[in-house]
Amino acid sequence: MPNHEEIYRREADQYDELIARQSSMLQYVSEIRALEGLDVIDLGAGTGRLTTVIAPNVKSITAIDASSAMLKLTSDRLREAGLTNWSVLAGDHRQLPLEDNCADMIVSGWSICYVCSSMHEDWRSNLERVIGELKRVLKGGGTAIIFETMGTGYETPHPPDFLTSYYAELSNVYGFNHKWIRTDYNFVNVEQAERLTTFFFGDELGDRVAREQITHLPECAGIWWRTFD
Repeated sequence: MPNHEEIYRREADQYDELIARQSSMLQYVSEIRALEGLDVIDLGAGTGRLTTVIAPNVKSITAIDASSAMLKLTSDRLREAGLTNWSVLAGDHRQLPLEDNCADMIVSGWSICYVCSSMHEDWRSNLERVIGELKRVLKGGGTAIIFETMGTGYETPHPPDFLTSYYAELSNVYGFNHKWIRTDYNFVNVEQAERLTTFFFGDELGDRVAREQITHLPECAGIWWRTFD
C-alpha cells in the first residue's frame, strides 16, 4: 500500500490530479445545511477539494492541513479564483490552532481516518480528542460534516476493516447521522486510470484497472453529520 503521508508531503500535484477526476461534493454539503453567511473550517483540506467549492458560497473559510505542500495548492487555487475570504493554517485535528466558538460549520474530507484507524492503539482517544475540538471550535448550533471512504473499486459500500470501528463510534457513541454516496472516478483514458490508481491505491487496484481496461472506477463514500448544541 502506498505511503499516503509521503504522498501528501511530496506528491500534492499528482494527488490533486487524481481527485480532480471526481465530481464536486458541494451538493452533499449544501443538502445538510445552507452555506450562505457561514464561517467554515475545512479540516484536512488537502489540495482544496472541499475548500475551493465551498469558498464562493460562504462568509469565510479556513483550510487546515498537516501538509504545507497541500495547503500551497489550495492557496494557489483560491487566489486564482479571485477569492479573498479564506486563510490556511497548518495543524492537527486533535489540537486545532483556532479560537473557541469561531465556526458555524466544520467539514472534513477523508482525513480524520488517519488518526482514528484501528491500526492505532489509541484510536479511541484520538477520536475523543477530535470530537472535543469540533465541539470547542463550533458555535452553538454549529454543524460538523465528515466524509470518509467506504471502498474504492466497489459499487456498494465496502469499508476497510480497520475503519469500521471508527465509523460505528461516530454513529453509536457520538450521535452522528449517516448515509453513503458514490464518488466515482472518471479518467481520461486507461493509461491515466492505471497510473493514478496505482499511485494512490496500490498495485492490486492498478493491475485490475489495466486488466479490465477501466476508465470509470466506482467508489463509495460515507457522510456523517451532526449539529452540536
